[in-house]
Amino acid sequence: MDHFEPDPRLVEDSYPITELPLCQLRLMNDSRFPWLLLIPRRHGVSEVFELSEAQQRQLWRETSRIGQAFKALMEADKLNVASLGNVVEQLHVHLVLRRTDDGLWPGPVWGQGEALPYDLDTLAAMRDRVLAMLEGLDLQPEESQAS
Repeated sequence: MDHFEPDPRLVEDSYPITELPLCQLRLMNDSRFPWLLLIPRRHGVSEVFELSEAQQRQLWRETSRIGQAFKALMEADKLNVASLGNVVEQLHVHLVLRRTDDGLWPGPVWGQGEALPYDLDTLAAMRDRVLAMLEGLDLQPEESQAS
């Protein structure tokens, strides 16, 4: 596979955490909300249906398992899962944790207020927490589990 590059706007707005079987996992640089991005490492894909059926299942596997664990880790009230693509065409999935006291509840987070960037210590701590959370998750594709 060719070397994968996420859209420059996603790179500018987020920090890399790790590579998953299908996606690159990134942390959005907005400390107001615990917010992860999953970016399938496939060139020229802007819609979920452009992935193969196996890749679609893997995207949902990574999205749902990480979302569930992230919600529990951060003790959030709600997990918002979205793939909009109106500004950045490259397929990516947002996992945004919400709390009923987060200031924007129950409205959307997009285009609301100014992002509050992480300081380096908090960023490192959040990255470490997410990496530790991933250690217990089975994110391997179903096909590889059968062997």
